[in-house]
Amino acid sequence: MTISTRRRPRVDLHRSGGWPARWRLACALMLVVPGGLAGPAWARAPIPAFYQPDAAALAGAPGTLIRMEPINDAPAGAVGYRLLYRSRAPDDTPIAVSAVALVPTLPAPVQGRAIVAWAHPTSGVEPQCAPSLARARFRDIQGLAALLAQGNIVVATDYPGLGTPGPHPYLVGISEARAVLDSVRAASALPGAQAGRRYAVWGHSQGGHAALFAAGIAASYLPESTLVGVAVAAPATALDTLLRDDAGSDGGRNITAMTLWSWHRVYGLPLDDVLQPSAAPSMNALAAECIETAYDLVERKWSGRRLKRQFLSVPDIAAVAPWTRLLQENIPGLPPASLPVFIAQGEADTLVRPAVTAAYRQRLCDQGSPVRWVSLPKVGHGFIARDSAAAATGWIGDRLAGSTPAPDDCPH
Repeated sequence: MTISTRRRPRVDLHRSGGWPARWRLACALMLVVPGGLAGPAWARAPIPAFYQPDAAALAGAPGTLIRMEPINDAPAGAVGYRLLYRSRAPDDTPIAVSAVALVPTLPAPVQGRAIVAWAHPTSGVEPQCAPSLARARFRDIQGLAALLAQGNIVVATDYPGLGTPGPHPYLVGISEARAVLDSVRAASALPGAQAGRRYAVWGHSQGGHAALFAAGIAASYLPESTLVGVAVAAPATALDTLLRDDAGSDGGRNITAMTLWSWHRVYGLPLDDVLQPSAAPSMNALAAECIETAYDLVERKWSGRRLKRQFLSVPDIAAVAPWTRLLQENIPGLPPASLPVFIAQGEADTLVRPAVTAAYRQRLCDQGSPVRWVSLPKVGHGFIARDSAAAATGWIGDRLAGSTPAPDDCPH
């Protein structure tokens, strides 16, 4: 539910202020398209057979590997792999989930290497939008170099239905959480991993939603390992508020359209009572587009223009049953009070609003959680993970090392 910063990390079309919109649009096109022509700089290749398991391959414990293969574009100091591993759908049906992982070439410590699970922001809702299929698959893992320098294994799940057959359960918390936690299990089985039992989770936007849900079920779902901290940047928390407050913005309509498209398929929800029939083709076209570059944002802006004229048939989807109940079920709760939490929020964020994230932080503080709070002025939604990555990875390294008490910025 966010823009991704792959390949052109300094183009932020969500920041407030700056150049006139027509100039920002032109510059974005020139940056990502040769000669500034209105066409994509590259096209996605067909999804490889690697991502297509047969039914027999799904049998097995969650987190076990179906297959893996080395990939040759890993950053220096690490060996990279593409993974296909077993997990469970919300109804406990066995499924396959894809990921990429990096194992440092540094010698492993005596206690084994820690694992950091990265939970990515919105990349799309159809299989071709998997981050592991993107050309810049490692560049979008925020703080990656620092995490590898600490000696950590880094694993980045695609979530179900991205890469692997869909539908992708967009903003379905239990689905995201299981994919994240099972990626930790899968990474520990890699050649030369020498993984220990300590891990952390770090996520942005949709990935912050996934990380908080993972923290909530970690003790029961992954009891063999120890979660030492969860770090999030502009996490999606109050989904009902998110869909209601952002209904009039381009980004908000994108989020709502992807949620409608996904939940219609995942939950079997009818759309007749919330969607104008004439808006269905625009919603379906938007669902087929992936978010990887600034060009993709421009393309989505044009694709979503029709939704300004015809979209929802109700003033507040969060007030319509059964959407009301499902939105509440997919709002992340609080992780255990003993678990340290890092939260970063941009003050210029107009998608995940600062007041909403601050309210979630206050709930954590009220239950006694140690919360590290980083608020960055003039930073919009798209770049908060990038701009807070140094602070987040330093905090993660300290939690994994266990050398210092978790900082606590809660008012006392």
